[in-house]
Amino acid sequence: MTPLERAVRGGAVPLPDLPPEAVGLLVELGAPARLGAHLRAVYAVACDLTGWLAAAHPAVVFDRAAVLFGAATHDIGKALHREELSVPGSRHEPAGERLLLGRGVPARLARFAGTHGSWHEARAGVEDHLVSLADKIWKGARVEDLEHLVVERIADVSGIAGWEAFVSLDDRLQELAAGADDRLAFQNGFPV
Repeated sequence: MTPLERAVRGGAVPLPDLPPEAVGLLVELGAPARLGAHLRAVYAVACDLTGWLAAAHPAVVFDRAAVLFGAATHDIGKALHREELSVPGSRHEPAGERLLLGRGVPARLARFAGTHGSWHEARAGVEDHLVSLADKIWKGARVEDLEHLVVERIADVSGIAGWEAFVSLDDRLQELAAGADDRLAFQNGFPV
């Protein structure tokens, strides 16, 4: 089993395997194992976050399958801009969206590669916010303005006070952030 295969599925880690379509893209691109491990960690958080949101706030309507695809592929452009696996950069975002579109991925799914770092973009909706949130909280990072967008959505459609929506989301994010060290250790166990 190659390092990439170990990063994206199976093993002794309590993370769900990446979906086959994401794995296929990574293998086809010869992606580094570190990228596969990162996508798997973010995907795991997105699975948890979307499951919680659907159960705790069923009035919030969103395309869970789209969010999960977005989480599993949001950084695919780093297969082309590998330097951004170890230094900050955003060239991977438009490159990833173009790459997915070029491989026949519908625009409604490919967009997450382009919006995950720019959640205030006009085309960014609740699904984009959830992908961005998973991409932050997987490592324990909290981003107030991003979280506020999700809190507003929960409060607006659920008919609850903003503070109630905040407490609900904040509790879940704290629980998710508590697993950040294990996810970081998993990711950092693979080469760039």
